[in-house]
Amino acid sequence: MKELSPIDETHARTKWRLAVAAYTKPRVLQVLALGFSSGLPLLLTYSTLSAWLATGGVRRAAIGTFALVGTPYAFKFLWAPLMDRVPPPLRLGRRRGWGITIQILLIGAIIALGLCNPKHNLPLMAALAVLVAFLSASQDIVIDAWRVEILDRDQQAHGAAMIQAGYRIGMLVSGAGGLFIAAYAGWFAAYATMAALLGVGLLVFLFGPEPKVSAEISYAAKSGRHVIRHAFATAVIGPFRDFMHRPLWPVILIAIFGYKLGEAMAGVMSTPLYISLGFSLPEIAAASKIFGFFSIVTGALLGGVVTTRYGIRRSLILCGILQSVGNLFFVLQAVEGHRIGYLALCVTAENLTGAMAGTALVTYLSSLCSPAFTATQYALLASLALLGRTVVASSGGILSEKIGWVRFFLLTSIVALPAIFLFIWIGPHDDFGNNPRNPDLKAAEVE
Repeated sequence: MKELSPIDETHARTKWRLAVAAYTKPRVLQVLALGFSSGLPLLLTYSTLSAWLATGGVRRAAIGTFALVGTPYAFKFLWAPLMDRVPPPLRLGRRRGWGITIQILLIGAIIALGLCNPKHNLPLMAALAVLVAFLSASQDIVIDAWRVEILDRDQQAHGAAMIQAGYRIGMLVSGAGGLFIAAYAGWFAAYATMAALLGVGLLVFLFGPEPKVSAEISYAAKSGRHVIRHAFATAVIGPFRDFMHRPLWPVILIAIFGYKLGEAMAGVMSTPLYISLGFSLPEIAAASKIFGFFSIVTGALLGGVVTTRYGIRRSLILCGILQSVGNLFFVLQAVEGHRIGYLALCVTAENLTGAMAGTALVTYLSSLCSPAFTATQYALLASLALLGRTVVASSGGILSEKIGWVRFFLLTSIVALPAIFLFIWIGPHDDFGNNPRNPDLKAAEVE
């Protein structure tokens, strides 16, 4: 192996330092705050709400039905075109205007949900929970579009890492933090506190910049009726037509669909594996909250540095391989049985490598979006990745029963390899230099 000269070594260290220092840039830190606001409402309609219903004496069948309130997250791409084309009620720009409007409504909906009593107005709670989920999913559309459009090409990977890290922190606050507040001050105090914390994201939209909109997609000069009519005529067909101009677009979609399948299959069956090996729920919860949380945040930030240093395509391949290797730790766990040390190692390896791959994938999806359809295209691509994980991962229980834990987790470690090979085949078409919104930029590969 050829040794690096002192000048080359200094140059390489400088690149790594710059990649890490990018996390301190104001706009990247703003993405962290918006990621926090994005992740905060999720558990307020999921596990935290379930705990409230359970302590309120609601039957388990009814609690299970409340899981359906999260449906808007899976279908947010249906109304994403409206946020790309229809002017927001607050004329502060199409991203800031929609963001502030939605967050104000979301704060009010969360407070209203916190005022409910599960013993007396359960149907109203269900309706408000659906409203919170809808507004939260709508907030995600705007935040993802703002992030993609406001960051420079060399900041996209760090933005992807920050959005994931902030999202996880928000979930921790509304999950463990919400339960802690409810235990000492009641459920309304818990939900009101979470509503107040959404002000973090609201401040970003209030005082942050509005992404620049090119003249050909600006709606400001058009009349209201013409804008609405033009929006419905172009918002649905336009994003698909624009995306299909990209070379090898069918292959890109297949690769996105399959990239996180192995991780999803393993993740769905990880807790059943731990329980079958004799781990108690407190042991699993402690390992997941302590080791899982910090490894996810570390992996997300590390993935941003790697993606910036080596470029999108190389990082997709490298982090994808590491993600597959991370699943092999489940095999080790299945073989070794009930050992706490291996549980901590398994949780750490899975979350660290999965978060690194997640950052690379989010950066890649961001690079595929055009400015005229950022919200729509990102929502569609993200839904495609989620669809693959949901549909295929749902078969994990049946498959693991038939072939056993060891063979099942060996399978999860190789199931994403075809997607990785597709990214190798796609070649350098995937970086920001080939994005129609940045035609004058070179590819984001760092040679």
